[in-house]
Amino acid sequence: MDLELKAEQKEWRERARRLAQEEFAPRAADLDQTGEFPWENFVRLAEEGFLCMQIPREYGGAGADYLSYILTIEEFARACAATSAVYEVHNSLHAEPLWRFGTEEQKKKYLPRLARGEILGAFALTEPGAGSDAGALETVAVRDGDEYVINGTKRFISNAGQADLYLVMAMTDKSKGTKGITAMIVEKGTPGLSFGEPLQKLGIRASQTSEIYFENVRVPVENRVGQEGEGFKVALATLDGGRIGIGAQAVGIAQAALDRSIAYAKERVQFGQPIAKFQGIQWMLAEMATDIEVARTMVYRTATLRHNNIRASREMAMAKLFAASMAVRNTAKAVQIHGGNGYMREYEVERYMRDAKITEIYEGTSEIMKVIIAGSLLR
Repeated sequence: MDLELKAEQKEWRERARRLAQEEFAPRAADLDQTGEFPWENFVRLAEEGFLCMQIPREYGGAGADYLSYILTIEEFARACAATSAVYEVHNSLHAEPLWRFGTEEQKKKYLPRLARGEILGAFALTEPGAGSDAGALETVAVRDGDEYVINGTKRFISNAGQADLYLVMAMTDKSKGTKGITAMIVEKGTPGLSFGEPLQKLGIRASQTSEIYFENVRVPVENRVGQEGEGFKVALATLDGGRIGIGAQAVGIAQAALDRSIAYAKERVQFGQPIAKFQGIQWMLAEMATDIEVARTMVYRTATLRHNNIRASREMAMAKLFAASMAVRNTAKAVQIHGGNGYMREYEVERYMRDAKITEIYEGTSEIMKVIIAGSLLR
């Protein structure tokens, strides 16, 4: 693997870093406090050409390689994890599966608008009784002529209520288990589609998460993504890529925590000298930096595999597992380095610690990552 970034990849990273640090970072604390959806940031992502950047130009994207895209997630998470979550869901969990599995008509109809930021996308898989056990869906879609009629409830859906398009997984034949799941596009405003109140979360608070209710929601058959019964395949392939994005998000959050810890250690004086002079602090910083670099390397490698269309579910699970636990571990160290100040909202590290925790949970818990890894080892 070539660990040296190409000129174009560095350019994407620098553009993302500049936008994130100049515009997203100053708003991050207020967005966390209010829970307001980061529409202003989303508009800027569209204006700067970051939406659907990994999608081919013919469908409105930038045609960038997958590693360039992952580099931007890292930079956005370094500034505002909630914005990076909205961005990752829109790109990885909605636009990308439409590009990979959608019909030509679906791609031409939706992808250019998603790329321009005219509409926001979401991914609806999880249900009250189907979290890690994604095959236990209760939402059903019954064929009625040229339409499907959907009934059921989705839970913990990112961008729900704000998004204009939903990639929904529903059972079209329960007798077939996971092979009876079908993916379809549901547009906001469709009769019978409604949303719960935004859930109050520990972290990434500005990334709206809500329930979705389907009551006799009629969707044309032409909105089906893939063939009937291929929804679980679509979902798993989508989550593989999404997990790389969550790994990048974890790296970005942890890097922000390290940045703040280094600066604080240099300025905080105790016992007559900056605490950076104490070996205990130095070792914590060294461990954090090493952890981050290992996670970053794993994430970048899996992004390269994804770009080359190499099936690497195990490696992607490993990258997410390690990066997520690394972020939780090292944001806690950042709070410790800041002492009592680290527990206060005035200092950003407490937000980083809250934001980091979700990376161990969504798009596959750490426990499910271990199941995937172990399964590949024991075949």
